[in-house]
Amino acid sequence: MKVKQDISVAPSNHIKLFEGRQIRSTWNEADEQWYFVVEDVVAILTDSADPKQYVKRLKLRDPELAKGWVQIVPTLIVETEGGSQKMRVANAKGLFRIIQSIPSRKAEPFKQWLAQVGYERLQEIENPELAQERMKALFEAKGYPKDWIDKRLRGIAIRQNLTDAWKENGITEQRDYAILTAEISRATFGITPSQHKEIKGLTKKSQNLRDHMTDLELIFTMLGERITTEVSQQEMPKGMNANIQVARRGGKVAGLARRAAEEELGHSVVSEQNFLNKNPNNLLEGYIPNAIEETPKK
Repeated sequence: MKVKQDISVAPSNHIKLFEGRQIRSTWNEADEQWYFVVEDVVAILTDSADPKQYVKRLKLRDPELAKGWVQIVPTLIVETEGGSQKMRVANAKGLFRIIQSIPSRKAEPFKQWLAQVGYERLQEIENPELAQERMKALFEAKGYPKDWIDKRLRGIAIRQNLTDAWKENGITEQRDYAILTAEISRATFGITPSQHKEIKGLTKKSQNLRDHMTDLELIFTMLGERITTEVSQQEMPKGMNANIQVARRGGKVAGLARRAAEEELGHSVVSEQNFLNKNPNNLLEGYIPNAIEETPKK
């Protein structure tokens, strides 16, 4: 039985970590399984600089694997740094078959990791609070303060409610979410998310702006998105233009509050501060709890 998730942190993150290395993934609702990008797995198991070429040689060495490749390695939509893309993926069973043809000292630890990832997903479906606890532990491990983590997790919940409202209003494209998000940001902070990243010195596509926001930046982001959600749910705007107008109105409320705060504080809320110094191993880079939190990285 499928359990509808209504949690602060949906376990829909598309980046998994194995020994500190990133593996892109997607959860397939059709068969309720994780699927992992084969190139990422091959790169980790082989340390190959060109996993595509390694895969070609692998299929030449193993004709039986090559014969069943299309069934073992289907193509699914995966959230990547550049947005949604069709990629070759495999579930745990498929990866076990591929691993059989790859001589690697990491084979056994990787099998254990696969089993753990699947087990944790099942746990989170039965007890959604576990997803929130795991994300909280990840932020804590990287040195983020507790009060910041609480705001960050709350912001994820508010963002999820907003995207749900957009979906109900007929907005389903990632690009459209990004446009609406930029409108809220522009009205809230006077800048777009991409400009905000530049101010913070975030140059990598995989760096999530919200993981580098200050407390105040998170608070005003939440305010703009929450007001937009409330108005969207009340008015049910249809069409992109109508939703853009609502996004601007929601951001305007947060923008007015932000300017009042700046007048009282005597300095800008938008800050150059980031958390790069607390994240030396870049384990959070690209770890996006909600794949549509930011503008698309194209």
